[in-house]
Amino acid sequence: MEGVSAAYVTYYSDLTVPGAVEKLESLCETARAAGVSHLVLLSGRGEHHARLGEEVVRASGVDFTIVRAAWFAQNFSEGEFRAPVLAGLLPMPGGDIAEPIIDIEDIADVAVAALTDARHKGELYEVTGPRLMTFAEMAADLSAAIGREIRHVPISFEEFYAGIAASGGAEFADLVTAIARETLDGRNAHLGDGVQRALGRMPCDFSDFAKRIAASGAWAEAA
Repeated sequence: MEGVSAAYVTYYSDLTVPGAVEKLESLCETARAAGVSHLVLLSGRGEHHARLGEEVVRASGVDFTIVRAAWFAQNFSEGEFRAPVLAGLLPMPGGDIAEPIIDIEDIADVAVAALTDARHKGELYEVTGPRLMTFAEMAADLSAAIGREIRHVPISFEEFYAGIAASGGAEFADLVTAIARETLDGRNAHLGDGVQRALGRMPCDFSDFAKRIAASGAWAEAA
């Protein structure tokens, strides 16, 4: 970190991983000692451990910007849920809970703005898409973009865990299911204005995201 003036901090695979908060604290100490003057933290919306991580950054003695993000739209194009979409399914828990899913290109733009413009220091940007959507509505937008039916299948959290474990292993399934249980209980069923405040524009709508990704060929196997 020597010679670095600002750093974007994202913990893979999530701040809910055991030990993540402690490692973040160590990173902040290293950054401060190296002379880093600004940290931009990617945080999770509605996650207890993410809030603990935010407090570590706030107390670090380094200027900061917090970017607290909703669920990523790219989960369906390059993440764990791409394979079911290719199979024509969107099996998700949470019932009719609505989520303001966000395009990570918007998160990237907010992070770049925060890293390069001192006006963003000390800000908390809760970044979401422009509308609340149920998973059934997301499936409908995916269907329209891909050109074939993507059917939403309501499942239990236990079924969700089993599906993730089959492809990603039990440890990863524990993590993803814990995040889903915590965030898909209605606590995040409201919009944030972080993209608008940071960038002066509206965030990308999920339907536009789906059209862009379909045109790129990411779901070509399902076309």
